[in-house]
Amino acid sequence: MVGMSQREERKRSMEFKLKGKVIFFATNNVNKFNEARNILSRREIAVGMLRVKAAEIQSDSLSEIAQTSAIDAFMRCHLPVIVEDAGLFVDALRGFPGPYAAYTYKTIGNAGLLKLMKNVEDRKATFQSVIAYYDGHGAPVRFEGEAAGKITNEERRGNGKAGFGFDPIFQPAGSAKTFAEMTVEEKNGFSHRAKAVHKFAEWYKKLR
Repeated sequence: MVGMSQREERKRSMEFKLKGKVIFFATNNVNKFNEARNILSRREIAVGMLRVKAAEIQSDSLSEIAQTSAIDAFMRCHLPVIVEDAGLFVDALRGFPGPYAAYTYKTIGNAGLLKLMKNVEDRKATFQSVIAYYDGHGAPVRFEGEAAGKITNEERRGNGKAGFGFDPIFQPAGSAKTFAEMTVEEKNGFSHRAKAVHKFAEWYKKLR
């Protein structure tokens, strides 16, 4: 029993040290991670990618989904984590696909969404992001970001490698490029995710 107690003490000590040095992004999407790391590293916040399949509830609320996923991810690893959930809200489709963007992309893809928008003049759309931070204390802290723009008439990519998901058909307001035609740095100047990450970074720096 004494040995078990000592191991637990060492584990707690390690977790305490990690909390002051690094934050973990629980995601299996390396593109999301790279975008977040680009911002956090500039703010002198170290971030590690944690490949944990956190539970995702079915909900119309991005905030509720992110909060639940953050708690679940923490319970699996017992490390301070951030989880992000994002959605694409198309005005002409009454907000569809919204928080179901990932599932919609997997099932019908960009081609399917463009087909739904065929001959539709109102192309306005909004990307929304919610990042939830949780370290086992209190309730998860949430940070929101939004990028207004429009759905293009066709897929547009830069070098054929940039962007993921609906990036090739989303053109943010104030830019002549789609997200997929931008570099990571360029995209972070417009994106919903970047805005949420910036808010988290500002809060986290004050916390630490």
